[in-house]
Amino acid sequence: MTWCAADVSVSFGRTVALDAVSIAIEPGAIHAVIGGDGAGKSTLLKVVAGLDVGQAGSFDLPPSHRVGFVPSSGGYFGDLTVDENIDFVARAYRLSTWRDRANALLHSADLHPFGDRLAGRMSGGQRRKLAGCMALLHDPDLLVLDEVTTGVDPLSRLELWRLIAASAADGAAVVAATTYLDEAERTSSATLLREGRVIAAGPPDEIIAGVSGGVDDVDVPSDRSLAWRKGRRWRQWSPAGERTGAISLEDAAIVYELMASRDVA
Repeated sequence: MTWCAADVSVSFGRTVALDAVSIAIEPGAIHAVIGGDGAGKSTLLKVVAGLDVGQAGSFDLPPSHRVGFVPSSGGYFGDLTVDENIDFVARAYRLSTWRDRANALLHSADLHPFGDRLAGRMSGGQRRKLAGCMALLHDPDLLVLDEVTTGVDPLSRLELWRLIAASAADGAAVVAATTYLDEAERTSSATLLREGRVIAAGPPDEIIAGVSGGVDDVDVPSDRSLAWRKGRRWRQWSPAGERTGAISLEDAAIVYELMASRDVA
């Protein structure tokens, strides 16, 4: 079944973290949540993971024991070894047969040689992979990942996405916040947040298609408020221009941000 959270609103004092946000996550698919700092990504993922952050709205989500959650930091015990972390999760979920799955996950993440190493003494990428294995051990119906690949090396990113894709292929619904738009472009659907509000949602190709105007490469932008660096050159949005070339999800996300800031419909 499709897992849903509808019209979710969360406030922390006078700060509105989420304002009537809705999201649907399909089994067997990966849904990306994207947006800048303070957009509400982590708050939304905590809500979807079943944590209580004082949210209002309506929810159709699996019970907590059928959710796997990797927060934006942590998700493991630094003073336990890799094997002890896995054993802790198995005991917490009262799993009876789990060693074969644990071995398969640790091999997929290239962590099998480090069973007796303290998690706190591993690299950042290894720790994120361990957190991912721990979240996947009980074969959850819903996997919630908060920037699990941020700041890790390219090989670890690849291995993490291999684990994520395998989980979706096995039927789990996956929702992942990511700062890497190339990752989001490969997902089935995405939600773009800005200041706690949804400014675009749908399959990446539909989000891209919804961009008004054109985006072009330029050496010197005519309006820097509508331009952003891309390598040694610039990309510039022309609200009244025509689409003359392909644009990426990164381009589209920036344009939607600009449209929202300019209140362009």
